[in-house]
Amino acid sequence: MKFFLKFLLLVLLIGCVDKKDDLKALTRPNIILIVTDDQGWGDLSFNGNSNLETPNLDHLAKTGVYFENFYVQPVCSPTRAEILCGRQFQRLGVYATSAGGERLNLDETTLAEVFKKAGYQTAAYGKWHSGMQPPYHPNSRGFDDFYGFASGHWGNYFSPIIEHNSKLVKGNGFLADDLTSKGLEFITKNKEKPFLLYLPYNTPHSPMQVPDKYWNKFVDKELAKKHRDSTIEDVTFTKAALAMVENIDHNVGRIVAKLQELNLEENTILVYLSDNGPNGWRWNGGMRGRKGSTDEGGVRSPLFISWKNTIPESKNINQIASAIDILPTLAGLAGIEPKTLKPLDGINMESLIFEENPYWESRFIYNHWNEKTSVRSQEFRLDHENRLYHIPSDRGQTKDVSKNYPEVYTSLLNAKENWLEEVPHPSANSRPFTVGHPDFKTTQLPARDGISHGGIKRSNKYPNCSFFTNWKSLEDKISWDIEVLSDSDYEVIVYYTCTQKNVGSTLLLEFDSGNLSKTITESHDPQLKGMENDRTPRIESYVKDFKPLSMGIMKLKKGKGQLTLKASQIIGEEVIDFRLLLFTRLN
Repeated sequence: MKFFLKFLLLVLLIGCVDKKDDLKALTRPNIILIVTDDQGWGDLSFNGNSNLETPNLDHLAKTGVYFENFYVQPVCSPTRAEILCGRQFQRLGVYATSAGGERLNLDETTLAEVFKKAGYQTAAYGKWHSGMQPPYHPNSRGFDDFYGFASGHWGNYFSPIIEHNSKLVKGNGFLADDLTSKGLEFITKNKEKPFLLYLPYNTPHSPMQVPDKYWNKFVDKELAKKHRDSTIEDVTFTKAALAMVENIDHNVGRIVAKLQELNLEENTILVYLSDNGPNGWRWNGGMRGRKGSTDEGGVRSPLFISWKNTIPESKNINQIASAIDILPTLAGLAGIEPKTLKPLDGINMESLIFEENPYWESRFIYNHWNEKTSVRSQEFRLDHENRLYHIPSDRGQTKDVSKNYPEVYTSLLNAKENWLEEVPHPSANSRPFTVGHPDFKTTQLPARDGISHGGIKRSNKYPNCSFFTNWKSLEDKISWDIEVLSDSDYEVIVYYTCTQKNVGSTLLLEFDSGNLSKTITESHDPQLKGMENDRTPRIESYVKDFKPLSMGIMKLKKGKGQLTLKASQIIGEEVIDFRLLLFTRLN
């Protein structure tokens, strides 16, 4: 009897420990991380731009802390990589914004993986831009649910074809609104347990599409704030960008309202930032540079962190900080030890958030893109041409003060040189595109990731939402360097368009010793679209609807090689316009 009572007591104690751990997980704060695309520091009324109104975003800043000197990288995928991994993007294998150069190395740990391991439900809705094919896909990098597009820019923002957990689906209305609606569903579904919601919006990135409700406010509006060189500003483009930001503001308001409705405000951390400087010459606080630049205007971003009744209100933090600090800071706020495979470059900013006079070691922040590197200290920036600027008195970088501060100049110059020697310099390498991950049923190989040969042309020089056209010769082909990850039979579907007069051509898909052949028997010739919703002429490809056609079943074995798509017979003047190959693992 005594033994039984002791055994029962032990079971109860073990149960209490388990319940305590469960309770700790359940009481962790929720995280909502919002990242906008190509929104400059100046695209907020909070930062002094009277051209637009952003009351909901301004409210975030006023009910939390805002960072006066927060920096990201000059373009999309490097910043996203640093946010997701807390490490400088060069260490992560990122070297481009498309064609595989945006992928995170597989031995890196993501923010989602850290929080998922701590018991969080995780979701990402929007522009991923860190790898399409599993194991680079968001579903294989810690996110339970993904809705959006895995590449960079997209060609249509009104009910586009996107994906939900690797399945192609049709969106519902304006994309930023749709992504927010998915976020609201996720919040409601997980209101009783901790969640991490990552909302990387696709706006105000071009193409400049926005609903009439927002555009009509700006179409005839006289802009009070202009770029410091107004002769180079495209005012119509600026108006479209600001209208898109007001739409983002509306959607942030929807999120806050949902948190209030569900009584989650006091247990939810809201974070808001942009991925780089503005995508056009418009008012940006007089700073030099825009998207793509390593100057202040290209890399300074707003950062608001709000947590009702926990984080101080309206606190302005002056210390320099960076995208690499997001992961360790959110983990710290949630009481999670960020156990990552590689050491973090970022710093936990909790002391800056909560303490009045925190101890904060001096540091350098490095911005790099297109072989241009600049270094920011607390007071100075050394630009890519090694000119020195005192930022507190010269945010616009107009006066080189290197001769006035020789010791500072030498220090920053040495820091830049040492950093360039220390960090990796990834470039196009041997990482093939993966097909047939054993944990995922489907794999996409889009035109974006293919290489054209012969006369085949890309529909636009920006590949992310492009297709291949001008396929006229038996010598023409499209290739992908791939690695098959599991032996299996795969159904292969090609997405194509073809005019009636060109029906009858035969496609040939080859890999290793296997091949598939399929003759085009049906025409599908839709019109290009996108221009009907553009507020200004776009630089990206227009889009159209592509028809799926099963090429049959192909047996693939594990290994690397070149996959090629060509024509074995051509009827008419051209073969097809090509958008995508979709592989579905059958066993």
